Amino acid sequence: MSPWTRFNSQQLGFGGETSFTDGMPMHTHDISDWGHSHDFATADQGDAERRTRWVVGLTLAAMCVELVAGWITGSMALLADGWHMGSHAAALGIAAYAYAFARQRGSDRRFTFGTGKVSSLAGYTSALLLAAGALWMLFESLSRLVDPVEIRYEEAMIVAAFGLAVNLLSAWLLGHSGHGHHHHGHDDDHDRHHAHDDHAHEHHRHGHHRGLADIQDHNLKAAYLHVIADALTSVLALVALAMGLLYGWAFMDPLMGIVGAVLIGRWAWGLARESAQVLLDAGDNGAIEQEICRRIESDADNQVADLHVWRIAPAGRACILSLVTHNPHPVEHYRSLLSGMDDLLHITVEVNQCRQPTCRAAIKEYAANRPDPPDAQVPAASAWGAALRSPPHPD
Repeated sequence: MSPWTRFNSQQLGFGGETSFTDGMPMHTHDISDWGHSHDFATADQGDAERRTRWVVGLTLAAMCVELVAGWITGSMALLADGWHMGSHAAALGIAAYAYAFARQRGSDRRFTFGTGKVSSLAGYTSALLLAAGALWMLFESLSRLVDPVEIRYEEAMIVAAFGLAVNLLSAWLLGHSGHGHHHHGHDDDHDRHHAHDDHAHEHHRHGHHRGLADIQDHNLKAAYLHVIADALTSVLALVALAMGLLYGWAFMDPLMGIVGAVLIGRWAWGLARESAQVLLDAGDNGAIEQEICRRIESDADNQVADLHVWRIAPAGRACILSLVTHNPHPVEHYRSLLSGMDDLLHITVEVNQCRQPTCRAAIKEYAANRPDPPDAQVPAASAWGAALRSPPHPD
């Protein structure tokens, strides 16, 4: 390369600048139309962040009320539940901090695909805290079965009812979190130095209201599970205390504690497993991979040579696709085959032209004798298609 060749750091951004080689001007590209933000998640998380902060404030207020009331009345039950509320607020604070962190660093280019995975990291951390709480509940309940303690039923029921009211309100706040709606498009067509290789990128967003059963924001799910777990313990405590007060069944209190510990442990395990899969790029993408292969390989003689799909936001994925064909089309053609797949936020397509004579003859014969309509199924000639039709590996 000539020493006169000049590059500008602006080319790493979204601007353009004239370059010179051997003193002669070269063609200049204005790439502003192709540049795009990698802030895939935070624009849709503003409502969830606000509601999480409200819940943290509500929990801290309830903690202060219980601590003051416990100090005035001398009630150990109120004091104990007050400190429990404090630990609960700390766990919810992790969720609030995660939203703030992701929002503040959403445009930080050090995060290659944005900060969409911060919610999964926070969810995994909260799952560990939930699991620790479940183990503590199990240990304490077993200890009280072996060595029962005196219970002040009326006072404890008041505390449990107050805690239940706070947690139900918190669950309502978190459970009615909505999502914004935003679209952003990005097209990219590069003439690579490799023969017949092109790239295409597409970026868009699609938000919608979701039920709590299929919520994909692990941070919001973790916060919701914290308040639901606390509400569950309050309900079980009220049932156990009522049985003890009416029938003298003191064993019901630790027994309900064991039941609550098992349920919370199951929730914690599920949340930890889901969030860990996202953090390790090991999520269940089989269905979307099969749909990508079906769309690409049902067109002409295209075959998928390599495919990578992974989650980069609570409700979005990135895709790197490499295909082989004898007659390459413009990249817009292959991008259009994947249109409507709203959860694909960032798509990279690499097109390779096959020049092998034997392969060309085989494809020609396959096309002439193919009995199926073009969109019937993934062609068997594709290794990716065959792999995706095979049963998934058991957990």
